[in-house]
Amino acid sequence: MKIAFYGSSLLSSYWNGAATYYRGILRALGERGYDITFYEPDAFDRQQHRDIDPPEYAKVVVYPATEDAMRNVLSEATAADIVVKANGVGVFDRELLEGVIAHANPRALKIFWDVDAAATLDEMRADASHPVRAALPGLDMVLTYGGGAPVVDAYTGFGAKDCVPVYNALDPQTHHPVDADPRFACDLAFLGNRLPDREARVEEFFLRPASLLPEQQFLIGGNGWETKAMPGNVRHRGHVFTAEHNAFNCTPRAVLNVARDSMAHIGFSPATRVFEAAGAAACLITDAWEGIELFLKPDEEVLVARDGQDVADHLSALTTERAAAIGQAALKRVLAEHTYDLRGEQVDALFKVHAAREVTAA
Repeated sequence: MKIAFYGSSLLSSYWNGAATYYRGILRALGERGYDITFYEPDAFDRQQHRDIDPPEYAKVVVYPATEDAMRNVLSEATAADIVVKANGVGVFDRELLEGVIAHANPRALKIFWDVDAAATLDEMRADASHPVRAALPGLDMVLTYGGGAPVVDAYTGFGAKDCVPVYNALDPQTHHPVDADPRFACDLAFLGNRLPDREARVEEFFLRPASLLPEQQFLIGGNGWETKAMPGNVRHRGHVFTAEHNAFNCTPRAVLNVARDSMAHIGFSPATRVFEAAGAAACLITDAWEGIELFLKPDEEVLVARDGQDVADHLSALTTERAAAIGQAALKRVLAEHTYDLRGEQVDALFKVHAAREVTAA
């Protein structure tokens, strides 16, 4: 089956946290025989910061961020059996969503794939004319990369015919243990872009422990932090390319996950960095959010912190041996239960159920 996928970027993770998710899911589907074309706009300097070449599992069409170019790529949706519009493309999101519904073959499976469901739902609650709310009657399915029952109930309440979480996961081909790299040596590292609904939590869970533990070394990676005032024991690395993520996760004594406000509130929303860190056998400290135990077992496969003091306490008590044991336990768990191959199996089954329904209806 042919998939036309309209998203932010497959080739670049620059200001694009969904890149790893797209790559893992689409690789798994490509290996199952799907013919995939990913359409991404040349916007936000992402093409100047590519971190992978066009992959074998998908054809990538990069189009100018203009209205004419957007219309041209939408016209290609007609030939697809499955048409996907992901949120957060960043340019012409409304037009792309409306165009997917308008241009798709009537028998095609039409999907909105929400990689930031908590934020989308907040917007929909505040705006009765939100484009996703308006589009739901014309869509066959909503897929999300997190949220669990609260997100499913919210989407079906807004009129979605079906909503299924397809959680982030690990791609063992790209994220795995490697040798330590002295560039990333520290006691605690955090990787994430500076975003308004994350900054206060980073201050609490990362910068506060750094102030409480002046004798320990902290490292922050990601875009936007260069203007942020930080304690003297914090180093800033700027953008960390995907190829460097393994070393970034393997080298520190522990790495930190900090959910954005909306994700922490809704729960059941593990970020890609959770699985990247576990796949590298890193000792992960995460802020507390509902549902963590579905993915990693607290105190054995992950350390959970309610606030910055908890993070500091974990670090103060964390020996190198215990950090290694936690990391190995996390790696074993995600390899068994949370790989993109398993997520691809889930999505493939969803697609086949819909295809069977279409055959029966005909």
